[in-house]
Amino acid sequence: MYIYKITGTTSYELLSQYGNLFSKTEEYFLWIGFFFSFASKVPLFPFHIWLPEVHVEASTPGSVLLAGILLKLGVYGFLRYSLVLFPDASYYFSPLIYTLSVLGIVSASLNGIMQTDLKRIVAYSSIAHMNVVVLGLFSFTLYGIEGSLLQSLSHGFVAGSLFFLIGFLYSRYHTRILHYYRGITQLMPIFSSLFLIFSMSNIALPGTSSFIGEFLLLLGIYSNNSFIAVLSSLSVIFSGAYSL
Repeated sequence: MYIYKITGTTSYELLSQYGNLFSKTEEYFLWIGFFFSFASKVPLFPFHIWLPEVHVEASTPGSVLLAGILLKLGVYGFLRYSLVLFPDASYYFSPLIYTLSVLGIVSASLNGIMQTDLKRIVAYSSIAHMNVVVLGLFSFTLYGIEGSLLQSLSHGFVAGSLFFLIGFLYSRYHTRILHYYRGITQLMPIFSSLFLIFSMSNIALPGTSSFIGEFLLLLGIYSNNSFIAVLSSLSVIFSGAYSL
């Protein structure tokens, strides 16, 4: 409504063609307004608490749609609106994004390692991966943005598949608690093979789609801020821990 009041239009095509539509102060406040909605959707730290709770309560199709499509809308919003319409504010607030994303990566990964519910493990891994994606967007590099898009696409398939497989397991044995499962390879060899493949993709093993996205992400982040790149690369180590 404020953008319409200032510019007289809400057409994205028109708004994106003209620079300096807003004063610095207006741009900062508008960026913050959009930030809260997109950060809750991605989700960034500390707006991420809802995601594991929703995944645990959701049905299998609900979890697949949430991980595969809905989380990507936050990334799309940052890319389409924040970076394009408010470039100065995006650059100004990039240290805030770096701080929240690194906190999100570390806290979500450590929480994922502690979980015993299979759905919660994948949910926390989704938070960690999406925080790395946002870091790539705000690296303001071609590699970082390309990596963000590839990793978003890859994560949609990988996390969606993991939730589908966990739902399949739950429909047979009616529990998602990790400690109740042992020897599934003997009973369900095809299932176990698929679960292994997607778990390796979640870790970003070389040869998987996630590896390409994560490599480009870390390359873009490193070329912009080497210290943040080192901290964000902890996600690679932690993802190995909770996935295995």
